[in-house]
Amino acid sequence: MRQIFSLLITFLYIPYVSADLVETIALIKPSVVGIGVYTPTGRPQSKLHGSGFVIGAGEYVVTNYHVVPKELNVERKQQMAIFIGTGRTTKVRKATVIAVDKQHDLAVLKVKGGALKPFRLAGKKLLPEGSSVAFTGFPIGSVLGLYPVTHRGIIAAITPTIIPVDNVSQISLKALKQLRNPYLVYQLDATAYPGNSGSALYDPITGSVIGVINKVFVQGLKESTLTNPSGITYAIPVKYLHDLLKANNINI
Repeated sequence: MRQIFSLLITFLYIPYVSADLVETIALIKPSVVGIGVYTPTGRPQSKLHGSGFVIGAGEYVVTNYHVVPKELNVERKQQMAIFIGTGRTTKVRKATVIAVDKQHDLAVLKVKGGALKPFRLAGKKLLPEGSSVAFTGFPIGSVLGLYPVTHRGIIAAITPTIIPVDNVSQISLKALKQLRNPYLVYQLDATAYPGNSGSALYDPITGSVIGVINKVFVQGLKESTLTNPSGITYAIPVKYLHDLLKANNINI
C-alpha cells in the first residue's frame, strides 16, 4: 500500500513540475538572444558566437566575456550584434559593450532599437545544492535558423573555480591566481553544448535568473563539440552580475 501511495505521489508531482516549466519557457523565450557578428557583405551575413539574455528595461543584454567578439573588420563594416526572434525570421540589433568582468567572464551590452522583454534577476544569495534549474540558449548555433533550446537539471555542487591538473607543470599563471583567490560557481548535472555560453540559468518556476552558463572559463578549455560534450556544466552565480552592474552604475 505504501509503494502504491509513493507511486501515486510521484505521478501527480511530475506533471505539475513540467507544467510550471512549460509556462516559464513561454514567458522567457522572447528574452533569450543570440550574440555574434553581423557583416553586411558577408556570406553568411550573421555569425553566432553564443547566447545572451535581456535585463533591465529591455535595453541591456548579458553574456559571457569570452563570447563577445574581440575584433571587428572595419573595412567590411562588421558590427557586434544580437539576434532576436525565432527561426529564419530573426532580426539584427546593433550592440556595444558597456561593462566587462574578465575574472568572472561576464559582459553587459547596450542594445540599440526598441526595448526587448527582460528577464528578472534573482537576489545575490546562492541557491542550495539540489535546487532545480533550467537554461535556454542556442547549443547548435544558427545553421537552421534561431531556435532556442531548453535544458533542465539541478545544482549538483557549489564548487571553487579550481582547474584539476595531472601534475604541477600544467599549472599556468592564470590557474595559480585562481588558486589563491577562488570563487564559488554552480556545477550542474545538465550538459551544455557549444553555443550555450552566456545563457541565463534560471528558476524553472519563477523564471528568475540565478546564474550565467559558462564552461570555457572554469574548465580552461575550448568548448567541446556536439559529438563529445564534457558532461559537466558550470554557471557563474548572478551575485557577480549584480556586482558588475553596481560597479558600472547600471540601474535595472
